[in-house]
Amino acid sequence: MSVMSPVNGLRILGTGKYLPERRVASDEIDARMGWPAGHTQARYGLGARHVAQGPETSSMMAEAAARQALERAGLHPQDLDLILGGCGVMEQAIPSTATLVQARLGLGASGIPAYDVNATCLSFVQALDLAAMKIASGQARRVLVFAADIASVGLDWDEPDTAAIFGDGAAAVVLGADEGGDGGILSSRFETYGDARDACVLEGGGTRISAAVDPQAAARASYFRMDGQAAFRAAARHLPRFLRRLLGDAGVAMSDLACIVPHQASGLALQHGLARLGLPPDRVMMTFARHGNQIAASIPITLDAAVTEGRLKRGQLALILGTSAGVSIGGMVVRY
Repeated sequence: MSVMSPVNGLRILGTGKYLPERRVASDEIDARMGWPAGHTQARYGLGARHVAQGPETSSMMAEAAARQALERAGLHPQDLDLILGGCGVMEQAIPSTATLVQARLGLGASGIPAYDVNATCLSFVQALDLAAMKIASGQARRVLVFAADIASVGLDWDEPDTAAIFGDGAAAVVLGADEGGDGGILSSRFETYGDARDACVLEGGGTRISAAVDPQAAARASYFRMDGQAAFRAAARHLPRFLRRLLGDAGVAMSDLACIVPHQASGLALQHGLARLGLPPDRVMMTFARHGNQIAASIPITLDAAVTEGRLKRGQLALILGTSAGVSIGGMVVRY
């Protein structure tokens, strides 16, 4: 397991997001599947989601979210010392999505380090962890962390329980050194249980299945497969203990938290997870009904909503918590 010591003296300077222009309401999914009106809303708790089209690539969406975060932070792209991509699925295998975003920000000749961190749906959390350590060690003062995911390209509509719940989008945060400040990450934990590695799988895009060797196999491997119940059961066994340790590491109680920012895995997973963990519903940010499961972009988009909607204010504590393929569990206690 990965446990990080508290990192003080850093601050979230700005957040930003980008949602694709095309918004798909749940009744469009009903019509596509031949379901009665209202079925998607009732079954999945999903009102709408956004679907990327044409020029809306992962790096394009990430650039837009990054520019918004930089503007809110009062900074320019050239003020950055490091760019970290935290996408669940990268735009392409090589080079990194972070490299593409660096170039889009006009920094292609800058030499500013840019690379990706991948932990599927928890990629943003891991990248945030790394950014905090870079700032704490003095290797960086201003870090851009982004997540951008386009789930819609890999959905198999023969498996509607999976295909119907995913959406596209991007979000970013800018972190900065804050000497003498009380902001920072109070605790951070990450655990992986590889026995459940087959619960969420996207086989294509790597070296095991290649279009150069077997085009048909590569085409089949480009679709995402998920056994949602198996993934939930694998994570649920460990989540209560994980949360106790995460809060204990931070030295805080549930009542100290102003806001809880969970991964928006699915409407049912959120409902069952809240009940199982005893999380106070009035403090939990819920964006699934508006956007669906946006893979790694889910957590930072929900964090941006918490900030922009006034649910998380300066000096307050937030719990970031999620699960991902692997199966992995990750979380942080952050002072905003």
